Amino acid sequence: MGAEPRECVPERPVPGHRVDWRQWAPLTLLTVAVLVGAGLWLAGMRGAAQLVWAAVTVAALLPATWTTLRQLWRRQFGVDVIAVLALVGTLLVREYLAGAVIAVMVATGQALENYAERRASRDLRALLERAPRQARRRTPDGGIEVVPLERVTVGDRLVVGPGDVVPVDGTVEEPATLDESVVTGESQLVTRAAGEQVASGVVNAGAGFGLRARKNAAESTYAGIVRLAEEATAHKAPMVRLADRYAAAFVPFTLLLAGAAWLLSGQFIRAVAVLVVATPCPLLLATPIAIVSGLSRVARRGVLVRDGGSLEMLGRARTLLMDKTGTLTAGRPRAAETVVAPGGDRDEVLRLAASVEQLSPHVLAAALVRQAHEQRLPLAEPADVTEEPGRGVTGRVDGRLVRVGQLAGEPPEWAQRARERAELAGRSTVWVSDDHGPLGVILLEDPVRPDARRTVRRLRQAGLNRLVMVTGDRPRTAEQVARIVGVDDVIAQCSPQAKVDRVKEESGRAVTVMVGDGVNDAPALAEAHVGMAMGATGATASADVADAVLTVDRLDRLADAVEIARYARRIAVQSATVGMGLAVVAMVAAAAGGLPPVAGAFLQEGIDVLVIVNALRALRGGLRPRDVSPETRAMLDRYAGEHGGVRDVLDRLRDSADLVATRPDAAECVPALRDVHRRLVDEVLPHEAAEERHLYPALAGPLGSDEATSTMSRGHVEISRLVDRIGGHLVQHPDGRLRHDEIPDLLAALYGLDALLRLHLAQEEEDYHLPQPRRVVGPG
Repeated sequence: MGAEPRECVPERPVPGHRVDWRQWAPLTLLTVAVLVGAGLWLAGMRGAAQLVWAAVTVAALLPATWTTLRQLWRRQFGVDVIAVLALVGTLLVREYLAGAVIAVMVATGQALENYAERRASRDLRALLERAPRQARRRTPDGGIEVVPLERVTVGDRLVVGPGDVVPVDGTVEEPATLDESVVTGESQLVTRAAGEQVASGVVNAGAGFGLRARKNAAESTYAGIVRLAEEATAHKAPMVRLADRYAAAFVPFTLLLAGAAWLLSGQFIRAVAVLVVATPCPLLLATPIAIVSGLSRVARRGVLVRDGGSLEMLGRARTLLMDKTGTLTAGRPRAAETVVAPGGDRDEVLRLAASVEQLSPHVLAAALVRQAHEQRLPLAEPADVTEEPGRGVTGRVDGRLVRVGQLAGEPPEWAQRARERAELAGRSTVWVSDDHGPLGVILLEDPVRPDARRTVRRLRQAGLNRLVMVTGDRPRTAEQVARIVGVDDVIAQCSPQAKVDRVKEESGRAVTVMVGDGVNDAPALAEAHVGMAMGATGATASADVADAVLTVDRLDRLADAVEIARYARRIAVQSATVGMGLAVVAMVAAAAGGLPPVAGAFLQEGIDVLVIVNALRALRGGLRPRDVSPETRAMLDRYAGEHGGVRDVLDRLRDSADLVATRPDAAECVPALRDVHRRLVDEVLPHEAAEERHLYPALAGPLGSDEATSTMSRGHVEISRLVDRIGGHLVQHPDGRLRHDEIPDLLAALYGLDALLRLHLAQEEEDYHLPQPRRVVGPG
């Protein structure tokens, strides 16, 4: 559709990153005053110079005293008291230059803190500034009206103009090109086909498109993100909890050392010198700067953390509990396999089922329709559709009565085998029948995320030494997923209360993180030291009680968040420890009379600059390099997208193997083998050869060496060998008949190739390919 007029919704100015000179004004004025005093001193006007420096000291002392008194009134005793005592001490001993230097030092620290916090929290503020306020809604007469966002309801048809922010979660009505970087952290533009769902908060980077609202504004993805961002920017106090723990020992030590220096020497100036070099900017600034920098970085990776205390706790975590559905698995069913009656057509069975299910709101219906669209099957409009809860849907497709759901009556032999196969694999079944009986069965699974095992390995590398999966699913299915992803323990058939009890138990032994996405996970998330909700697919209740939310449907960002949190905490501890260690050495020297207040003030200024610069390192680093070039990334996308076609050939391969195993004398047996062999040669082998020639060499650099892909190359050789082996059997049978003595070897080749290819695809997706196969249309 064409672009809609942009003036319907007023543009809001995009905030720039210009310097706010008001933040630097106190430091500038105090620095100028100190320099004026220095000029007067050099000009021989020492009395005037002392007066100027005393005024600078008083100018810094008054607001610092007021702040300290307010903290004491609230029963908060922190490191600020040392700065106040140092300023008072310099006035009492008439060391006005030392007091002026301390004043400049405190002002410098405050200015740097403000700058670092603005720099670090820029991403959080950007979320708030970009929140949509209005939406364009279609009217019944075909017009377009601008309405406040809170008036949008489920089912409304909206128009999203070029450059607009998608106002609510919805379904696109025509192809759309979107910039999802703010919500997902992905810089590349993506396209969404008609019928696909999009989250609020993403930006329309192409022509205008229609959107049918799936949620209202309050329940949409972006509204939850904004709520979390508001809380993250409002909670400043927890950011300095680490500093407060250090201050509990540092402040009494400083006062005792200053008092001892005064009592033992009889010189009050030594006590003042101790207080001057103890002025605790390393604690006041370095720690919160590092933690706020970590908050910014995890926000850019698609993880919103409520406050610095939660980030610090995430950096100390040792135990991770994860829900299965929606966390380690995709969270929505996928049609994994279609088994048809002898002589049936797999595509036709899926087409009939998806046609009937088009009108059903059931989650399994959506999986069937999605699979049919992916296979480009032409769906028909069903008639006389009725749905019986718990049993299925009935309707007419092209005049033919079709039932989709449970199987009625005694199943035939092929159907019984299909049911047993589904039970062994832990899959759900959807039966497709007509008036004459079952036509086929569609096996549904909740697939393990391709990046789940890789993410588990990274979490262990980041320091999480105990990983537990908790799920309400059946033990067999849960144990299969646990083995695939490599967790330490699994608790199946776990009720919400049992999850809470398990979180309490683990939290008593170590700092514990709980990750989940459903409403039933909310109590467990609230109980954990750090509760993290999968916000991209999860329920609002989970996000509301969580300490952090993954705004992108990518589990690897959880590992990113843990790595960044550990790095930010390590930098904070390092800065505070080094700064205080240097300060203690200087304090001892001052107590011994070897460091006068003026020299101590300049020395402390140098220490402060050192630790603040070190704390700013938290804005970068900490993540292990895993990036590939844009060209290699595009190649990964292309080959990952081809895996769907390979899996379709695999389904045909499995059908042919089953036919050889059960009916080797059937007339259709050899033709089916010839067809699947042709597809293996024409589709699968060229895909594997192209990966070998182009993809694997491109990955050698990011993976460290050519040896990193050597085992996968060996898999390509074996795949080619088995295809040739199947072809060799077919060459011997121009008459279309199989000899019984060769059937065991042929079956070994067919089933072996099926297992090898499925393992090979899983390994490639786990180790090399991007977590989500999106259609990339260009660089962001």
